Amino acid sequence: MEKSSGEGDIMVDAADWDSEIINIVRKYALQNAVEYDGAGQSGSVLGRILGERSDLRSKARELKQLVDIEVKNANDMARNKGIIVVRELLESINPEALNRQKQVKKTGLKDLPNAIKGDVVLRFAPNPNGPLTLGHARGVTINSEYAKNYDGKVVLRFDDTDSKVKPPLKEAYSWIEEDYKWLTGKEPDIIVRASERMDIYMKYAKKMLNEGFGYVCKCSAENFKKLRDSSKECPCRIKDPKENLSDWDEMNNGIISEGMAVVRVKTEMNLPNPALRDWPALRIQHTTHAMVGDKYKVWPLLDFQSAIEDYEQGVTHIIRGKDLMDSTRKQTLLYEHFEWEYPETLYWGRVKIHEFGSFSTSGMRKEIENGNYSGWDDPRLPTLRALRRRGFDSDAMRDFWIDLGLTQKDISVSLQTIESFNSSKIDSNCERRVFVRNPHVIRLEDNNIQIERKLNLNKHPLNEIKGHREWDLEDLEIYIEARDLKHSEVRLKDFADIEIQDSNGIIQSIERTDKRQIVHWLPKSIAKKAILTIPKDNQIIIQEGMMEDIQIIKNNVVQLERVGYAKIESNDDGVIKLLWLHG
Repeated sequence: MEKSSGEGDIMVDAADWDSEIINIVRKYALQNAVEYDGAGQSGSVLGRILGERSDLRSKARELKQLVDIEVKNANDMARNKGIIVVRELLESINPEALNRQKQVKKTGLKDLPNAIKGDVVLRFAPNPNGPLTLGHARGVTINSEYAKNYDGKVVLRFDDTDSKVKPPLKEAYSWIEEDYKWLTGKEPDIIVRASERMDIYMKYAKKMLNEGFGYVCKCSAENFKKLRDSSKECPCRIKDPKENLSDWDEMNNGIISEGMAVVRVKTEMNLPNPALRDWPALRIQHTTHAMVGDKYKVWPLLDFQSAIEDYEQGVTHIIRGKDLMDSTRKQTLLYEHFEWEYPETLYWGRVKIHEFGSFSTSGMRKEIENGNYSGWDDPRLPTLRALRRRGFDSDAMRDFWIDLGLTQKDISVSLQTIESFNSSKIDSNCERRVFVRNPHVIRLEDNNIQIERKLNLNKHPLNEIKGHREWDLEDLEIYIEARDLKHSEVRLKDFADIEIQDSNGIIQSIERTDKRQIVHWLPKSIAKKAILTIPKDNQIIIQEGMMEDIQIIKNNVVQLERVGYAKIESNDDGVIKLLWLHG
């Protein structure tokens, strides 16, 4: 954990950009507003700017602040004055920008094949070895959105039959249900725990052995692989049902040791993909299960358990990663044996979020247990619990995944893309507050200039949140950031031009008289100590300062001017604790 004085801004003021860049941003913001009838998006505008100015890619995070401002201004102009006014302004500054052909983008999700409204059943099937992650949010969103579109149902199924490699975590069941509700706004239609339905899987396994399309294999894994790869049948394959059922009983009674036998599904041994040949359906597992203890000695493997459960729940459509195509093929072969109809199956490609590329649930669990993270809601982690804690909006996250759609193409995106969706959702509801980092006290001198001792500042710059914050300047002592002391003359934002002499600020004018640096400041009378926690590059950065002590409400998200969005975590013991959301 490291402290920061705020010398390296996370965000910068519009005043920090030169006029050329400001004009480019304004051009594209107006263009986007015209094209989309006053519903321009920051992400689209930022993409166009970086397409024109690749040299700005390294400053994308900082540039986005200016983009957000200009997009908001353009959209508000369209709403308040009409789209014609926006067009006229764009024409006056860059007429060529009006000639851009609007790209028509398909929105929403494509139709489900062979779907009947009211009869669609989908499922989301996590392993409860930890809470849901950002990657899981895709499955929750896509399945629940399709269910909504087709008046269907979603089965939340806990695939918890592996107590050895991915052992379930007791708390994770309720965490996942909470995460699901937060992301969708409703409870799952059906909740299933595989570990509670073992008798069903055992019934079908026994049926498979009895009818001769399954068998108990006692070959070593190494020997079976040699036979499989050469398209030769295992010697165990010719056993009759009676012998297989006897071996089955010994497996369940613990007579056969772990690793000494598996139940296989009979397939053709000349299938092109060796992985499909007589694939394993159940194995011996003596590890104690977190929910059912040592009740069972034999457990189904995921491909078998999932296939049986899909049939039992009447699942009509499966949406899964393209890396699971072999699972589809295995399960289809099993369905053919049982004479069942396999669900319609759709696939998506891998989505990599740059900032969270190497995380896995198992890896995070180990790191937490080792004390490297404070818990599953540590703000550096890509869990939904962590993102909720930081203040991300669930609708914004859903919008991101729906906008991405259902494609088999592998995609790599930055967290900034999700942040852009989030900004669009929360900005109009976020009050502004001033947070002065590394504060330095300045005593103002009025210099015989009449000044207002009570200032009223908008809660929102575009007045989308009605009301004001009242600043008391009676004692004329203020805080500014220490770094701003390098300027001999500055403008206190929304107040006055001053000259800094040691620890004094001589007021020169209430009106802005020149292009001096605009700085954020705070009356000492309304300031309270604040600590901002920033997760960055797997580190925790602490910024200390003073924040305006006006309506500090726990769990509210505010925009700290010149800094970014942050969530108020607490306001106890004379300190406001804030958690960084994004710029």
